[in-house]
Amino acid sequence: MSQTPPNSVERLVTSGTFRLDGGEWEVDNNVWIVGNESTAIVVDAAHDAKAIARALGDRELMAVVCTHAHNDHVNAAAELADLADAPILVHPDDAELWAMVYPDREPDAPLLHGEWLRAGDVDLEVLHTPGHSPGAVCLHAPEIGTVFTGDTLFQGGPGATGRSFSDFPTIVGSIRTHLLALEPQTLVLPGHGDSTTIGAESPHLQEWIDRGF
Repeated sequence: MSQTPPNSVERLVTSGTFRLDGGEWEVDNNVWIVGNESTAIVVDAAHDAKAIARALGDRELMAVVCTHAHNDHVNAAAELADLADAPILVHPDDAELWAMVYPDREPDAPLLHGEWLRAGDVDLEVLHTPGHSPGAVCLHAPEIGTVFTGDTLFQGGPGATGRSFSDFPTIVGSIRTHLLALEPQTLVLPGHGDSTTIGAESPHLQEWIDRGF
């Protein structure tokens, strides 16, 4: 069952095309805006920079934070960053995926495991959770009981690991170590689809391992 995000979090759904390994898939992405009435960050600027900018309104954008560098999660990042004069943050292990989308532009700063970001009144800890991609990260906001999981964990299991730069044992290890250790009531806000909680997903770890995806 989908859970309601806290007041400091807004969800915008954008639609476009995911491209990798020569394939194309139409997808709907969750764009998360985290902050207060004056400042915010955007988690995963997907598909439509102008729609995201409209959702931000008059708030100052402090950063565009990328949970990973697949094109459907970053393809509006540069335009949005330029519109708002904000930095783009990406984990350095996703540099090769980033360069597939932006061959002539580097991210502005790295996302590193254990560092903290400030979004309005919310503090978020960066958790490096490779598997879906080498530089995948989740953002844990303990005071609002929320974790932004990108494509690492969804309602129903791990993110896909059947394409280049991904690995199933690695994503299982990331989920086991960094996500299932969180409080069971922690709200999981993923990059696609409905929200869930750590407590709802954690009993199913062995099922995911047995099925292999």
